[in-house]
Amino acid sequence: MKNLLLIFAIFFSGILSTNAQEETVDLTVNISGLNSNKGTLLIAVYNKKENFLKKQFKGDIVKIKDKKSVVVFKDLPKGEYAVSFVHDENDNKKMDTNFLGIPKEDYGCSNNATGFMGPPKYDDAKFQLSENKTIEIKI
Repeated sequence: MKNLLLIFAIFFSGILSTNAQEETVDLTVNISGLNSNKGTLLIAVYNKKENFLKKQFKGDIVKIKDKKSVVVFKDLPKGEYAVSFVHDENDNKKMDTNFLGIPKEDYGCSNNATGFMGPPKYDDAKFQLSENKTIEIKI
């Protein structure tokens, strides 16, 4: 009886893990048009409107080559996302702004969303991720 239960447990856990693998996809983000190769890019993926530009779902720090960069986020659950990045030229791990709060370093969002008198909105940057996808963000 114990062997039979063990066999069922292994069988069902295999099915569940197979289904979980099918529900994840990869997101490739190509960023181009940067001002220089200095510093790094701080890239964030958001999966909730209320967390946009505040608390990332996933993130990475990547190097820049030829004023562009590529990052791949693997095994993301299918769903709605938005991406943002900051070109951290001085590697201080934050976006530098002037005394008015205007960014001094390059930044961007998915869908090349821009803000008017403030940061871009989640609704302008969001996209559906239902299969492996590549997005382009240009400065």
